[in-house]
Amino acid sequence: MPDAWLSAALPVLGLATASVEAVRSAAIRSGATGPVTGADLNPERVAAAFSSERLFRDGDARAGAFAPLSGFFQTKDGYLRTHANYPHHRDRLLRILGLAGSGQEAEPDRETVAGAIAGRSAAELEDQAAQVGAIAVRVRTEAEWRASAPGAAAATEPLVRTAERDDAAALTLVGGVLPLKGVRVLDLTRVLAGPVCGRTLALLGADVLRLDPPVPAEIGWQHLDTGQGKRSALLDLHTDRPRAQELLNRADVLMTGYRPGSIEAFGLRIPPGLVRARINAWGDSGPWADRRGFDSIVQAAAGIALIESGDGVTPGALPAQALDHATGYFLAAAIIDALAERADDGRGRDLVAFLARTATWLLDAPGRDAHHLPAATPTAATTVTHGRVTTARPAIPGFDDYPFPSHPWGGDQPTFP
Repeated sequence: MPDAWLSAALPVLGLATASVEAVRSAAIRSGATGPVTGADLNPERVAAAFSSERLFRDGDARAGAFAPLSGFFQTKDGYLRTHANYPHHRDRLLRILGLAGSGQEAEPDRETVAGAIAGRSAAELEDQAAQVGAIAVRVRTEAEWRASAPGAAAATEPLVRTAERDDAAALTLVGGVLPLKGVRVLDLTRVLAGPVCGRTLALLGADVLRLDPPVPAEIGWQHLDTGQGKRSALLDLHTDRPRAQELLNRADVLMTGYRPGSIEAFGLRIPPGLVRARINAWGDSGPWADRRGFDSIVQAAAGIALIESGDGVTPGALPAQALDHATGYFLAAAIIDALAERADDGRGRDLVAFLARTATWLLDAPGRDAHHLPAATPTAATTVTHGRVTTARPAIPGFDDYPFPSHPWGGDQPTFP
């Protein structure tokens, strides 16, 4: 039943459908015609796209959503939420716990890490993690988050901040079933909001080139689950700046998860008319502007984990990485609008979306239900299989599949046709 898709204490399905409808509305404003304009939004398909890790299969293998050292840990004064899916984040976490470089033959297991965290203050560990680039936050109540400086910063920003620039370049949108056909997108994002945004633009006809450094590699299943419709290439921005600048000069859209000024720090120049879109966890203002974060981390810091607690004490979680997915769709809608506006005036634009702002949208939305049903897993009808890989169908109405399944990571040349 529809009420069970993404069922939670907070109105997650409402957030999901609002973000998907934002894309449909923007597509229509850009001149889209065909099924996207009139097809019914399918709540089960939306839920499937948002909780795609539950449906993903690579042969018999399922998605491994979190690494052993990612999750909630009890501290002496509450709970800590860690994210250690990437080796460099795991190593930094072990360093602040005094468990790195101990000469052990094997990496410390979860029980050992839990023991090291148990006697420490969550706030102390949060600050130490921020100093070394590890990912860990203290689990807060909603009231604590709203009263905090980073919580206040998230509440005062627009859902997607848009600023016009004075530079300009011509662009034509073709309209029709694929209104973004001919638009070139350079996607330098990872996990999950940016990749969701990029595949949504590809669904509407854009030529999306996902560009990654040779190391560290993306988590394999996440690439397969969010890379549909995109080409995937490797390029080191530090060592091959001429090729990177050539790609940037040909792009209409640049998507990054970098801090302000990072592209320029590589020695690259932003070309006239470019729609430059950035995604981050905490926004560009407030004391956490330079901190790293992921969906699960924002849920813990913003009070969502305790709202979703089963007993009011032990932290819980949303039934999907909903902040990531919704932020990706909201940003895609803003990019489509920016491209349509550029087609009228030629001007470049800067867009910023961040997970903590999407969390505020969810916290502010009416319709909480403390006695909700368990979240239902979408059925196989919401999936599509290509070869060994099964993924969720698109959430955008009118599309049953993406233009093509995910290419092998780094399997394409770093060029635009």
